[in-house]
Amino acid sequence: MNSSPPGLRLLRPPTVIGQFHTLFFGSVRTFFLGVLGFAVYGNEALHFSCDPDKREINLYCYNQFRPITPQVFWALQLVSVLVPGAVFHLYAACKNIDQEEILQRPVSTVFYIISVLLRIILEVLAFWLQSHLFGFLVDPTYMCDASALAKIFNISKCMVPEHFEKTIFLSAMYTFTIITILLCIAEIFEILFQRLGYLNQPVT
Repeated sequence: MNSSPPGLRLLRPPTVIGQFHTLFFGSVRTFFLGVLGFAVYGNEALHFSCDPDKREINLYCYNQFRPITPQVFWALQLVSVLVPGAVFHLYAACKNIDQEEILQRPVSTVFYIISVLLRIILEVLAFWLQSHLFGFLVDPTYMCDASALAKIFNISKCMVPEHFEKTIFLSAMYTFTIITILLCIAEIFEILFQRLGYLNQPVT
């Protein structure tokens, strides 16, 4: 019998697709957001300029243009999607459920499937929010309603820096979200097939 503490062994998902999802999610997606995201969006507020080019109008219109910065939104997305899996592994560790036993026990299998379904729901919700907050294309100009700040300037035309790079980055983040959703769906099917295999094993 392996004497390793179950909590340590549960760091890896019990499915092959789940392990690939963790690698893809934890490495590629986080690296892409942390490194390239900072390069594309890091100095956006500094280079966001409006007509007239006044600091207070630039700040006001940028806050209108970006109710939440993309880096913060995607960081919250990554953290929120990790929560269901973390809660399940905490439950499994408290119940002393070994990694190989997760899919052999009906209750732990149901809880794990629920955690995967929650990840899917959170990813779909993030996709919807991202489409409403940032859209799919970044226009080179943004028409800002600055009437509340300066009565003489009803509409201020603002220039969005590096709009083409931001469009490419947005497309990549949408693609990452779709890939993770598909991986979660595939993981559920893998779980069901494994459960059928356990149920069909002859009793010795």
